[in-house]
Amino acid sequence: MYSKTKNMNYSIKKLSLKCLAILIALFTVTSCSDSILDEKPLDFLSPDNAYLTEAGAQQGITAIHDRVRSAYYSFGEFGVMNWATHGSDLGYNGETPAAGGVYLNSYEDMTPVWRNVVDTWNVGFQVIQWANVLIDRMENADPAAFQGGEAGKNKYIAEARFFRAFSYRYLVSTYGDIPLLTEPVKTAKADFIRNPVADIHNLMVEDFKFAAANLPRPGQEDAPGRITQGPAWHYLAETYLEQGKAQLAVEASSKVINDYNYKLMDRRFGTRLAKDVFGAGDAFFDLFGYGNHNLAENTESMWVIQVEPFITGGGQIASAYIYGPRYFDIGLTPDGKKGIRGELFNGLYTGYSDTLGRPTANGRGTSLVYYNIWKNNWNNDTRNAEHNLKRNFYYDNPESAYHKKKIDFNLYNPKRPNPLADTTKIIFPIHTKFTDPLNYFLQPNRSGGGITHKDWYALRFAETLLLRAEAYLGVGNTGLAAEDLNKVRRRANATPVLAGDVNIDYILDERARELYGEEWRLITLRRTNKLIERVLKYNDNPLCPGAFIKPHNFRWPIPQQQIDLNVGAKFPQNPGYL
Repeated sequence: MYSKTKNMNYSIKKLSLKCLAILIALFTVTSCSDSILDEKPLDFLSPDNAYLTEAGAQQGITAIHDRVRSAYYSFGEFGVMNWATHGSDLGYNGETPAAGGVYLNSYEDMTPVWRNVVDTWNVGFQVIQWANVLIDRMENADPAAFQGGEAGKNKYIAEARFFRAFSYRYLVSTYGDIPLLTEPVKTAKADFIRNPVADIHNLMVEDFKFAAANLPRPGQEDAPGRITQGPAWHYLAETYLEQGKAQLAVEASSKVINDYNYKLMDRRFGTRLAKDVFGAGDAFFDLFGYGNHNLAENTESMWVIQVEPFITGGGQIASAYIYGPRYFDIGLTPDGKKGIRGELFNGLYTGYSDTLGRPTANGRGTSLVYYNIWKNNWNNDTRNAEHNLKRNFYYDNPESAYHKKKIDFNLYNPKRPNPLADTTKIIFPIHTKFTDPLNYFLQPNRSGGGITHKDWYALRFAETLLLRAEAYLGVGNTGLAAEDLNKVRRRANATPVLAGDVNIDYILDERARELYGEEWRLITLRRTNKLIERVLKYNDNPLCPGAFIKPHNFRWPIPQQQIDLNVGAKFPQNPGYL
């Protein structure tokens, strides 16, 4: 089995997290007092010394990493597994496309008490609180307690400030004016105020700048998944774009591109070599292979959420299955036989294929994703090739005359009773970046049961190139914007874009081609002021066309509980919400 070769002494340690969470909770309420019984523990962690030593700082930053990892793969928090597509121009819940539920099919569900509104707010400010606790304690720590002295101490502060800014990145985009917190909340507080978006962006700029100056260079981090200077520069550039400072965004993104060894992967590599399940492969396909995200040869990887097992803190992800059709629910072939026989396990055919796993159709792409953005490069853009975007599915039952023939719902006579489910739930294309073919470790009777063990990119170099293209467009240099776009397109063998054809919609389409399911699409659409327009135009959910979005849905509502409990100061609701 694959194992990571880098030093994992600082890897995410699940066994310590419950204890650490208790410590963090204690930090939020502990105050100073004089006492003859005041102890100074030196050989164990306590609320008095936990972040004043290297070991304490490591545990503190580990807890933040783990909390972000948990939220990243969630349905109801600020996870990319939901908001990368749902409620945007890129997708909806194909299994149940109607309004209601945990997925954002309809903005009519967007109320101040909706689960996702509340959970996203809570986890965002939880990470900010944890970061502020660590920063507050670390600033009072003795540099001599850390390897590297002052620089070693600042490394932890920088990583905590990165996560504070990263959390504010999502919260300020989602809710607009929100409380600006730079110190831990140590006692009950009911007089928060809503600070302007501009103030939040200014804090993010300062945090990302500090992180960029004090984090390790890429390749020098303590363990896979730890934050380095590259992501800090990237998100600094993105924040400048949020502020309308395109030239500063060009300069910050250029630091990533010019000052480090990041490169697009354009040659085959890693664990998928000679294992092309779908008949072919390329470097883009290899990027998403199990075990490939942290390889030293992977020069495109910038920040990877750590999941893979067989290391301390490794595990599994039960939410990555949302992308892909429920092919196993097809029922019968046109001649009345079982449509999908599947793999043989314990003498029975399971109905599931180990090449596709067990997706659930919770993430169904729009026509924009599967068809429109490829129309001018259908046959040459390798990101649209069958091994990267699988469109063809086949009957699997030797008892049927249709065995190994392509599934086609027009073959049925009489017609199938639920054509809506056939195309939104049962069969539609799947981006194979989400799959782990023939590599599902658990539940062999269900081809993994929707569980995968792959790491996931929080950020890779292709996104920085596309971000700089956006910045170049912002300063009016479409020629240089086209150059960055074409670096990404060249890897995919796509036709180069001409400078005269570059506009923000083209860049958004290119981001969909390259980053579908990776970028936080709602942040991107708000930043470019395209959320309302593109959701109305491209979200073709047959039951909730345009996701029923209205202009006021540009921001989410403030959770009602936050307003009700904030009795010491006015905390107004966002316009348009009751």
